[in-house]
Amino acid sequence: MENMNDQQLNKYQVTVQFEMDDEFMSFVPPHRVYINSLIEKNIIDYYTVSMETQRSWMVFNAQNKEEVEHYLSKSPLYKYWTVEIDELFVYDGQSYRLPAVQLN
Repeated sequence: MENMNDQQLNKYQVTVQFEMDDEFMSFVPPHRVYINSLIEKNIIDYYTVSMETQRSWMVFNAQNKEEVEHYLSKSPLYKYWTVEIDELFVYDGQSYRLPAVQLN
């Protein structure tokens, strides 16, 4: 993989459906270490999990869907996942806005 600053990256929404068994929880700590490393490298913008629905959502910065799949496949939890990857056209939110101007 090239340096992320050397190419134009796209944003991908990843939806993960997972099924837990007795072994699943033993893989959560190393999975979190891996996800944290991707967040620190700006490969993942956000990561969310719902235990109620056994789903997870992530936004990846990558060249293509194959690169996203490559990153996902390295997770210790990958074998428990059913994955959908969608390229995003619009990605906006509060953290992408300029701070409000405060006049003194």
